[in-house]
Amino acid sequence: MADQAEKLREIMRNRSAQPRKNSRIITVSSGKGGVGKTNIAINMAIAYAQLGKRVIVMDADLGLANVNVVLGVIPRYNLYHLIRQQKKLKDILLDTNYGIQIVAGASGFAKIANLSEEERRGFIDELCELSSADIIIIDTSAGVSNNVLSFVAAADDAIIVTTPEPTAITDAYGIVKIIATEIDNLELGLKLVVNRVRSVTEGRKVAERVINIAGQFLNLKLDYLGFVYDDVQVHNAVVKQKPFIALDPKGKASICIEHMVRRLENIEYKDGGGVSKFLKRFFAS
Repeated sequence: MADQAEKLREIMRNRSAQPRKNSRIITVSSGKGGVGKTNIAINMAIAYAQLGKRVIVMDADLGLANVNVVLGVIPRYNLYHLIRQQKKLKDILLDTNYGIQIVAGASGFAKIANLSEEERRGFIDELCELSSADIIIIDTSAGVSNNVLSFVAAADDAIIVTTPEPTAITDAYGIVKIIATEIDNLELGLKLVVNRVRSVTEGRKVAERVINIAGQFLNLKLDYLGFVYDDVQVHNAVVKQKPFIALDPKGKASICIEHMVRRLENIEYKDGGGVSKFLKRFFAS
């Protein structure tokens, strides 16, 4: 495995010699399912597009992919066809009506970590083409699988989504703890979003609880990116399979998303090196 990883790093060094745009790569993860992670990833992507960015959302949930479901689109091909070298990235990259493109997930696919060397080479070659985007948002699966940790370790920013529910808070701390203990030389910006809050105070209290525990017991800096109101229009948007920022642009939840994206853009962050460096980190993890 070490020899294989070294070969892949050599491939990426060759790739990085070519001039490419340094995309900002953001993962969106959660300790448990059902906290609105995918919804936040998609609506953040649209908010970025409204700022004039070229955005690609990659559905990296290899068990229960649902980015396309939230957007109400039915992809003909998905990440599975890319990994198996049956299709090129240009064949599976799907335009939407919201100014973003998506790479649909590969439901039921076991592990990227189990790819053969040939499959990894092809995967790297194709994902390098994502460098044309300004922002790449990766919607990971919920929980702390090896796939999730690989994507988080390779990104420039990692957003952890939770809700005020006690189980969600516990699971959010759980994934933060595993990130802190399992990922060596953590360089990414780790940020917390509290979804479905009833007030500003509730969101702040939940965030402070997780952030203080992470700082005290893990010696880890976790930033509070923001909150999203528990807005009835979010539920209506899911039923209609439309992003809530498109259904109700002036709604409370939509404004929260816009504030978070603008906050991210105003934060001075270290250039992550784009897709090439992301892939080096990903396959080295």
